This record gives sequence, C-alpha cells and structure tokens, in this order.
Amino acid sequence: MTETTFLFFPKVIQDFARQLLIASGVPETKACLVAESLVDASLRGVDSHGIQLMTFYLEKLARGEIDAAAEGYVVSESGGCLLYDGCNGLGQVVSDTCCRHAVRLAKKHGIGMVVARESNHFGAAAFWAQRISSEGCIGLVMCNASPSVPPWQGREARVGTNPICMSVPGKGGKGWLLDMATTTVAAGKIFKASLNRQPEIPAGWALDSNGVPTTDTQAALKGLLMPLGGYKGSGLAMMVEILCGVLSGGAMSTEVGGVRILGRPMRTSQMFMAIDVTRFIPIEQFQERLDWLVKNVKSAAPARGYNEVLVAGEPEWRTEEIRRYQGVPVSGGVWERLMDAAKRLQVAIPEPLSPQSGLE
Repeated sequence: MTETTFLFFPKVIQDFARQLLIASGVPETKACLVAESLVDASLRGVDSHGIQLMTFYLEKLARGEIDAAAEGYVVSESGGCLLYDGCNGLGQVVSDTCCRHAVRLAKKHGIGMVVARESNHFGAAAFWAQRISSEGCIGLVMCNASPSVPPWQGREARVGTNPICMSVPGKGGKGWLLDMATTTVAAGKIFKASLNRQPEIPAGWALDSNGVPTTDTQAALKGLLMPLGGYKGSGLAMMVEILCGVLSGGAMSTEVGGVRILGRPMRTSQMFMAIDVTRFIPIEQFQERLDWLVKNVKSAAPARGYNEVLVAGEPEWRTEEIRRYQGVPVSGGVWERLMDAAKRLQVAIPEPLSPQSGLE
C-alpha cells in the first residue's frame, strides 16, 4: 500500500510544532528551540529524528514525564570539564546550555567537555555538534539511550543506539559532518516504517525477540536493533555509555528510559565536546586543509552503480536544499497523530502544500 505524504513549508510546520508544544505547557522560548531542532532534522532527510518525534514528545509531556520548565544546573566545573544536571528538562534545552558551556571552556582552555545527566531526548545529535562547529570548534556529541540493542553474542537488550556525532568547521559553514548510531539504523527508522504501515524493513536492521534477524516491521518493534558491524558496534555503544552514563553519575544501560517508553522519565546522559581549532593551526589554514582532504577523497573513481563519491554530511545537505524549496514531507501516519494532538490541544491545523503519493 502506498503511503500518502504531505508537504509543508519549513516555517509552517515549525510554527505548528511550536504551538503544539506551547499548548502542552512548554514555555515559548523552549518550544521554539525544540521545534527548530526537529524541523532541522526533517529538512536534512533525517526523518527518524524529525517532526515525527513530536508525537512522542507530546505524549510524555501530557503524562508529566518531562519537566517542561526545568533549566538544570551546573554540578561542578574544573578546568575544561563541566558536569551538568538537566533535572529532567527538555533534552534540547539541556543541550543548548551544554553546547554554550563547551564552547566557552574550549575558548578558555583549548578543549571543553561537558557531560550532562538526567536529560531527555535531544533530537538529532548533528544539530548540537553543528552548534559547536559554527563557533570555529570541532564538535563531538554523544548520547546514551534506552536499551534496544543486545551486546555482541547476546539476545537481551543492554545498550541503546548510542549515537556518535562529529561536526568539523569548513568553508561556507559546511565542513564534514558524521552523525551515526552504533546500530545499523536508528530505532526511529523502524518506528517510521510502522507509522507508515510498511510491513517490512530492509534486512540487517533488526532482530526479533529471540535474537534472530528479521525483516518484519512488527517483529522488529518487539525485538532488538542490530549492532553496527557486530562486535565493533557493540564496543562503540559501550564507549558512548561510559563517556555519558558512567562518567556523569547518571542512569546507565537498563536504567535509561526511552522517548517511546511511557511511565517513567528518560534519564538520558549526554556528552558535548568542543575543540578550539586555533590552538593548533589558524582556522583558515585548517579549513583549506580540510577542503583538500574532502576533494582528495571525492576524487576517487566511483564504484560500479554509483555516479560519485560522497563524504559524510553531503547527502543531508543536498536533501536540505531540495526540501527548503519543495517542502518538508510528513507521512500520513505521522500527520494523523499530529492532527489528533492538535484537536485535543485546540491548536489550529495548517493546510499542507499538497499531498504527494509515495514521495518518500
């Protein structure tokens, strides 16, 4: 069955998300930040971390499982290191503060590392790493997540998708951007397939509840995500857990809740690192060298079936250029849930540009 997709200008869908959040008790400035982060992900084609997350955020806000007004506080600061407690506040609000602290510390000490505990889902890690790189620093962002992945050789969930992101400042604001889960795909892609009523997912994405690879969407929802590269992905996920959960003194492994898990707070831990490029070489020289590296890599002859070599960040930036012009797509399943929420919260529902069948 072909799923209908609706198109919206970025400003329209972002304003709609903002109004839904405000109607759910989120202060306006915080609502603007959350809406911006989600639409930014949708613009870049990272729909698993885009506007579809609104449906889950609104559920947790309605149940009082996120403190919409919380600001968090600095627990300790020593040299270039800072520990932050998010007090169960919105993940985007915690992350915005932590990024600013990381850049401040990097400008003072060369490297700034901020670890946060008791936070919530912060959207796509790339949004925050790019905040750091926009200040002339290399940005590294990591986050632990609810257990949905078995350790290598196991069949019970013990770690999350635990994303790793690195954003490097380049010419024109676009340098090099790697944003990856330590699983083959993010959990949101399987939830997106479910919301879009797709019966199957690609092979290699997930395991069923017995730890057997599956392409059945519903079996995957009840099962586990596939670690990236087997034992390598399992090791990377542990590394993220150590730098986030263990180091922060916050929730770890099976103690972490999920954005889609109702009944308890998420208690997510996050890590934000900023490296001041100018402590090593002038920023202009760094960007010239980065530009040379990217061009050198891209100069490799493309393999059969490909027209060109792409580097990390390029597919998303190209998608963003298209979607800013054509509109942000919202799948029918997600749109139905957002409309239901709007009716409940008495928020005006915007008209889409046009429905597109099978756009995505």
